[in-house]
Amino acid sequence: MDAQSEKLLAQIIRNTRVAALSTLRDEEPLSSMVAFVPLEDFSAFYIHVSRLAQHTVDMKKKKQVSLLITETDDGRADPQTLARVSIRCSAEMLENGAPGYTPIKELYLARFPASEEIFKLDDFNFWRLRPKGGRYVAGFAKAYNVTVETLQDVSKR
Repeated sequence: MDAQSEKLLAQIIRNTRVAALSTLRDEEPLSSMVAFVPLEDFSAFYIHVSRLAQHTVDMKKKKQVSLLITETDDGRADPQTLARVSIRCSAEMLENGAPGYTPIKELYLARFPASEEIFKLDDFNFWRLRPKGGRYVAGFAKAYNVTVETLQDVSKR
């Protein structure tokens, strides 16, 4: 992967605030929009979701999910040239009060300050999405396989 594509990938992950989360519901794909926050080294992504949501119920049954993060649509003639990364992940719930919960909450609130009220609701929890690999499309004829190591290397850009 060239340096420009690496830099673009890091920017997309850091600057995009919502992603499509894909889960399996009755062995069929289901996608939902979720707000997310990445760790600085891209070793995990955190979402804060209600246990009542279908995607949360799905994650409890099958830990394999996918997160699709895309460049913002800027109105260009060919939207297929927008950069995007699809990351296969393993999902695990992070209980309120568990070790590491408070720093993640602070990170999340720094990115989404209006979500403070949601933390007062008992049915919301953090889910840690640990990357396993994926596919990154940096533009026309620029597609790359992504590994955990790739993400961690790109995070330094």
